[in-house]
Amino acid sequence: MRIRAVRLDELPLLQDIERAAGQCFRDIGMPEIAEDEPLPLGELARYHHAGLAWVAADDADSPAAYLIADRVDGNLHVEQVSVHPRSARRGVGRLLLERLAGHAAGEGAPALTLTTFTGVPWNAPYYARCGFRLMEDALLTPGLRRIRELEAAHGLDRWPRACMRRVL
Repeated sequence: MRIRAVRLDELPLLQDIERAAGQCFRDIGMPEIAEDEPLPLGELARYHHAGLAWVAADDADSPAAYLIADRVDGNLHVEQVSVHPRSARRGVGRLLLERLAGHAAGEGAPALTLTTFTGVPWNAPYYARCGFRLMEDALLTPGLRRIRELEAAHGLDRWPRACMRRVL
């Protein structure tokens, strides 16, 4: 897999990857997550224009996974990382995270952050293996608090969630 910037014409493919990747949540009793619609094309375009959207492309240069990020309180925040099930368990997500880490270090950001489900094996436990550590709520920055509030308003707090941080 080759990591590269996403192209505008590929944004609908990102939505397809997100829908396919989300189906595994149905198998663990989280059908609402599986049915949650991906970000609209306009929102995905915003990440592209900000230079904060990457894909893992296969040998045919077709996206198999993607990552989008935001700048939050001086860090780069993983907004979404999704891997199509056909490419899962091959280190593709980790490659995308490493690309983001390199980009963040180049910008002088001290850390990567994300929010995730703590009880889902391919969420918090996976990110811990990638160098992220759980953050105590008392240590959340204002931007992370706002993200968690928005997630709660969207209903994501039906399942345990947390913020994680990876020092660069």
